[in-house]
Amino acid sequence: MDRLLTMRVLQTVVDEGGFAAAARALDMSPAAVTRCVADLEQDVGARLLQRSTRNVSLTPVGEAYLARVRSILADVDAARSAAREHTGGMAGVLRLCSDSVLATHVLAPLVAEFRLQHPAVHFDILLEAGGGLPGGDFDVALFSAPAGFDGNVIARPFASTVGVLCASPDYLRRRAPPQAPQDLAGHDCLLGHCSSSRDGTVVLSHPEQGDAQVEVALRPVLTVKHPDTLLAATLHGAGIGFLSVDLAAQYLRGGSLVRVLAPWTCGRLTLYAMVPSRKFMPARTRAFMDFLSERMCSKIQQALHG
Repeated sequence: MDRLLTMRVLQTVVDEGGFAAAARALDMSPAAVTRCVADLEQDVGARLLQRSTRNVSLTPVGEAYLARVRSILADVDAARSAAREHTGGMAGVLRLCSDSVLATHVLAPLVAEFRLQHPAVHFDILLEAGGGLPGGDFDVALFSAPAGFDGNVIARPFASTVGVLCASPDYLRRRAPPQAPQDLAGHDCLLGHCSSSRDGTVVLSHPEQGDAQVEVALRPVLTVKHPDTLLAATLHGAGIGFLSVDLAAQYLRGGSLVRVLAPWTCGRLTLYAMVPSRKFMPARTRAFMDFLSERMCSKIQQALHG
């Protein structure tokens, strides 16, 4: 027996003034309505309605029972409305999870613009340390992975990023810019651990020549796993940094970094947005993922093509 259904049938019979009217209101057969009330009376062990040929009325037990039932059904309806608002409304808290680099350079610059469009959405950003896939309670978790990643997670790629070679104007005033990949051997090079580096050897790709590749042996003056440290050293003139294009984009636009050896690139990463489930995704989550993909793709294309 569907207890909530029988409760709702009883309420409707009383409100509509009869079994036939309740059947029409609920789109049920009169027999089904009668059966629901009988099942409910058997369950509670008492007669709830007085029946006559002209009308129905509540017994004293029925009056006390229906008063509680109305409260229960009101709470159920309120809970349903809240859940639907959570799924379909552009309001509430958007819980995001990422490492500190993605939080600083991808998420933080987007908060103001997204909230101008959806001011009732609030952000709660959780920083994950140590790399690997984010965990915990979240609506969207960001992570990066090499091309070809095939993890057992529900994740949507929202941008593909590559490494570009950048230097500060100060460094390029001191050292002539390289004209060919082989010229890098004579420069102070700054590498991250994701720069396709093998014992100081990097692999560069030329996107305008079918991604033709060339290996260059370097003697880097700095190798560091932390992207922000690599960026800071490049900005302060320590050498030519091998930086993710999304990390370097705003500095290239502002002129504090200059791209060298364009259009050569180094390494490729895909940025992913992971969600706990594809079912019942809140509208704010879906809107933010679309917004994130659009803005990041635009940012990367501008950085690569000026």
